[in-house]
Amino acid sequence: MKQPSEMSEREYFAFIGRRPSMVVGKNSFDMATVFLAGYATHADRHGGPDPLVGFREWLVARRGRNCNHDWTGQVLHIALPHGWKNIWDLPHEDEQRAIKVLFELLDAFLAEREEAGNTQASA
Repeated sequence: MKQPSEMSEREYFAFIGRRPSMVVGKNSFDMATVFLAGYATHADRHGGPDPLVGFREWLVARRGRNCNHDWTGQVLHIALPHGWKNIWDLPHEDEQRAIKVLFELLDAFLAEREEAGNTQASA
């Protein structure tokens, strides 16, 4: 198995998505989103690419409608179309679904961005 420092960003996020509790202490949607936001802030602060730039807009386009929620709320709209009451107290099944969908959506977003970058680089 590769060390995290040897992984691409997509590989690293897939690794985290399989067991977020290894990084954030428990399998919770809100803690996973806090981790991702912190990761993005660190990247931005230290001159690296922010992996979440454009993620909210991509989610809105994928969902086909907008609202005032940030990317975390957009993910929940997709993962839990029946709605939710409290992001910090999701029922276990909803929590697990939201985490799974979060990392699936993030991977799809990053894959599209990579493909767009590869297409632009070869043009």
